[in-house]
Amino acid sequence: MSKLKLKSRAGKDGRMAPAVVTESLTKRFGALVAVDDLSFALEPGTITGFLGPNGAGKTTTLRMLLGLAAPTSGRALVFGEPYAHVGDAALRIGAVLEATDFHPGRSGRDHLRMLSDSVELPRSRVEEVLRMVELTDAAGRRAKGYSLGMRQRLGLAAALLGDPELLILDEPANGLDPEGVRWLRDFLREFAAGQRTVLVSSHVLAEVAQTVDQVLIINRGRLVVESSLEQLTARVGGSVRIRSPEPDKLIAALKRAGIETTPSNDNTLLAHGTTSEHVGDLAFAAQVPLHELIADSSSLEDVFLELTSEQQA
Repeated sequence: MSKLKLKSRAGKDGRMAPAVVTESLTKRFGALVAVDDLSFALEPGTITGFLGPNGAGKTTTLRMLLGLAAPTSGRALVFGEPYAHVGDAALRIGAVLEATDFHPGRSGRDHLRMLSDSVELPRSRVEEVLRMVELTDAAGRRAKGYSLGMRQRLGLAAALLGDPELLILDEPANGLDPEGVRWLRDFLREFAAGQRTVLVSSHVLAEVAQTVDQVLIINRGRLVVESSLEQLTARVGGSVRIRSPEPDKLIAALKRAGIETTPSNDNTLLAHGTTSEHVGDLAFAAQVPLHELIADSSSLEDVFLELTSEQQA
């Protein structure tokens, strides 16, 4: 990947300003509220998973960030400005909202050449991005013959033409085979390593869980969760189901160790943010007998469904 000379956006304290900010962002279509009072910020050098069920308002939010739709109220800012006011926006911001945004009769290479000419980039850049997305061998073929995965790569190549600081992708893994998903994951990590920012929209949490640093989960246009992936993973994998004939003594021992517990419906306790090994050691030290000790095996997808269903209830 070619090196990008980022313009300094550091504040007086030396910290980089957020690449993306939404402030009470709202979009209504008649009586339908597609995006409802949405506020978040994305720091440089991060990969954020923008998650939610189909129809949650993700694409509408991305369209407002890219100046393709006007907010009903609130603001969507990129590099501190509405998209229309960002200098060299076509070079600094790369986006893929549709994997079919090309003329089917043109070859992949000609499609990229047309785009590069429109922003006065050298033709050599087309060959660079084709290599980056591993599409060189198919670049001379008409795009209408491309598979969905190849069209995704072509869209990504177009987004990368300007060597952007910000990459916005809507369902980029759609149509990719497992090898392609792994390639995309590695590519995005390398991209973000140079203080660039990535926003990846998806309706499948497990699909992006191995790629992102943080997650934004929305449902019915409203923010449900804004969390680092580490915090969300702790919520998922850090629960232990316990049964003891001395529950009060066990709860007290766990509380002293800073571990919260909640009762379950089957007369067991759930200890949160810990492991079965740690709970076993604490119970042994407190001389509390255990009749059951099982790590809770809920998945990231379970948590995603739980969080979105909680908002609907």
